[in-house]
Amino acid sequence: MLNTITRTVTAGLAALTLTTAAAAQQTNLRIQTHFSTETLSGQMAAEFVDDVQTMSNGEIQIEMFYSGSVVNATETFDAAVTGILDCDMTGGAYQVGKNPAFQFAGDLNGAYSNPYQMYAWMLHGGGYDAINALYNPQGMEFVGWWIPGPESLSSTAPLGGVSDLEGWKFRAPPGVITMIFEKLGASPIVMDFNEIFTALETGIIDGADASNLPNNVGLGLYDIATHANYPGFHSMPADHLACRKDVWDGMPEHHRAIMRVAMQALGLKNTTVQEIASAEAANDLRNQGVTLHTWSDADMQTYRNAVAESWDEYATTPESKSLLESHLSFLQSIGAL
Repeated sequence: MLNTITRTVTAGLAALTLTTAAAAQQTNLRIQTHFSTETLSGQMAAEFVDDVQTMSNGEIQIEMFYSGSVVNATETFDAAVTGILDCDMTGGAYQVGKNPAFQFAGDLNGAYSNPYQMYAWMLHGGGYDAINALYNPQGMEFVGWWIPGPESLSSTAPLGGVSDLEGWKFRAPPGVITMIFEKLGASPIVMDFNEIFTALETGIIDGADASNLPNNVGLGLYDIATHANYPGFHSMPADHLACRKDVWDGMPEHHRAIMRVAMQALGLKNTTVQEIASAEAANDLRNQGVTLHTWSDADMQTYRNAVAESWDEYATTPESKSLLESHLSFLQSIGAL
């Protein structure tokens, strides 16, 4: 009888221990992305959620909010800091109002030739530590990048070179890109990502710096805009995943590892599938009558000169100078600058 009671108590304690351990391993995250579910990037974000939940055997549960449905895209970072959300899946460059260093945590306009060089800096050039030196004091942890690739501009008017930028009104994200294009004669207007279509439709803007060709197609921009540039050159932003520091630090280490590795997998899948999708979108758009412009070497040099000037003018804080130097040193080390 005593043995039976002992076995029953032991089994009960074991079950209680397992239940408590299971509860302790649960991580619930609310994440917002600025991409809609219709875009290729939005679909990739959904795949990331599925990967994380599957690899964690359900221990990590993610509620993903699309199209800036909780707060505007530029407010996502702060919404995570204040607890409205747990993580931000937009981009660092949206936070340049806090510190211009955020520009260099998201897009070094015109510096990197392809996404793989940017990943190399993040993974092997000290990028994680350099970005978290900026993010951690803000109460956030940088988890990783996913880079769609070079972006293409969309326009209702021809966009064949620098001369076409004179007086061209276009949607721009916040950051150094406005400074670059102002030097080239354009009139950038900073607005939220999900306002682009209406602004283009109503003529408030002539064009947009939104995303790459497939995402622009998903946004419906080429239903209105009949001009684009391809391949893209002006911008190659890295969308990030950043989580509130106390949430990140409170996660079990194996959950943090799953999140980091899932972001690296998302980065590779996203970049490669976007490369294919961009080429396919370019062919489709040509067949639909959209004109794709490729800039001349002379126009590209004019653009790069404006970029180099703007970097120096924009890097006004110790953090921005440090991040810029980290990028430039890495680019020089691989012979790319």
